Amino acid sequence: MKALLLIDIQNDFCPGGALAVPQGDQIIPVVNRLISHFDCVVTTQDWHTANHSSFASSHDGKSEYETVKMEYGEQVLWPDHCIQGTSGADFHPDLSTGKAQLVIRKGFRKTIDSYSAFFENDKRTATGLNGYLQERGVQDLYVSGLATDFCVKWSVLDGVRLNYSLFVIEDAVRGIDLNGSVEQAWAEMTGSGARRIHSDSITG
Repeated sequence: MKALLLIDIQNDFCPGGALAVPQGDQIIPVVNRLISHFDCVVTTQDWHTANHSSFASSHDGKSEYETVKMEYGEQVLWPDHCIQGTSGADFHPDLSTGKAQLVIRKGFRKTIDSYSAFFENDKRTATGLNGYLQERGVQDLYVSGLATDFCVKWSVLDGVRLNYSLFVIEDAVRGIDLNGSVEQAWAEMTGSGARRIHSDSITG
């Protein structure tokens, strides 16, 4: 069975948002077309507490996009974004979420960030997505969303590690691109065994 995974298509990651991915909203018509071709649709939602440890504002003397060492490794410090209950954390209003059977909220633990749809950034704390997909008999996972070089990439790498066949839909993702991070993300994803495809191969 195949499933479509929609990563963090939220207001704060789209133009005008607190952590806007360039042209992030341009994937939405593509994603909406894709949804009708899948019986299993799962979406993730970044869902941070106020004063989350991944926010630059939580670290005196630190600036946005600097990195710090956390217990679980290196952490990029972000602008405050996707705070629980705010409009920035809402799904983009043009996204057709009605067919999604499961919403995985991530990043809600104050002391740890969460990029991957499968695990938080300690690589151990599971979100529950793997168990759900296993129960549904999913083997092929098609990934779209934001951002290519962070939450999409880590979700894909973890999915491959968990033995799913991963397909990344290139016209249904957009990246932040910090110092060439999008190109590096594609190299890592395809190098892991994930396949880079175009939506036309699904929607015809």
